[in-house]
Amino acid sequence: MTPSHTGHRQRLRERFMQAGPDALVDYEMLELVLFNAIPRVDVKPLAKTLIARFGDYAGVLAAHPDRLREAGLKDRAVQEIKIVEASATRLARNSVIEKPVLSSWSALMAYCKARMGRLEHEEFHLLFLDRKNRLIADEAQGRGTVDHVPVYPREVVKRALELNATAIILVHNHPSGDPTPSRADIEMTKLIIDSAKPLGVTVHDHIIIGRENDASFRALGLI
Repeated sequence: MTPSHTGHRQRLRERFMQAGPDALVDYEMLELVLFNAIPRVDVKPLAKTLIARFGDYAGVLAAHPDRLREAGLKDRAVQEIKIVEASATRLARNSVIEKPVLSSWSALMAYCKARMGRLEHEEFHLLFLDRKNRLIADEAQGRGTVDHVPVYPREVVKRALELNATAIILVHNHPSGDPTPSRADIEMTKLIIDSAKPLGVTVHDHIIIGRENDASFRALGLI
C-alpha cells in the first residue's frame, strides 16, 4: 500500500505551485524542504517541532548546523536547509550588487536582514562602495559571541583601499533582537570614521540589524 504521507506530499506540492508560497504556513514550507532529504517518512511532525524550537521558517533556515543536528536532523536534511538559506541570501544579494545602494535602500536592508537577521552570534560586515555608490563587495570583518564581535578600524580602512572603495557602510547584528546602538558601537564607529576620512573613504552609515527592526546611525543623528 502507498503510505498516507505520499499523497500529502503530492497535494502540498500542487498547492504550492497553484496557489503560491503565501498559501502555505511555515511548517508546510519546511515540509517541502525536507521532502527530498527525508524521502519515506511523514515529516509534518518534525517540521512543526523545528518551527516551535526556532521560532519560524526563517529561524529554522538560519539556525546553525550544530543546533539543527541537536534537534534531530541528519546531515542530508541539514544540507538541504542550508542550501535553501544560501539561495535566499544570494537572491537578495543579486538585487543589490553593483547597483547604487543609496537609491535602492529597501533592497539593501532586505539583503542585510536575510543575511544577518537570524544569526545567533554577532557578525560585523563591511559593504564596500565605488565612486557611484555601487556595492562592489560585502565582507565579514569579524564573528563574535552572542553580544560582542571584535573590530579593528585599521583593517577596515586597509581593506577599503585594497578594493579601491571610496565609501563603506558598516553593518552588524544584535542577536538579542534589540538594534539600539551600544556605547561601544558608537565609539567604534567614530574610530572607523576618523581613520577613514583622511584617506578619502567615507562612512555612509552604520546599520544594526535586530530580529524584527533595525537602526541606522545616520537616521539617529550619530553620523
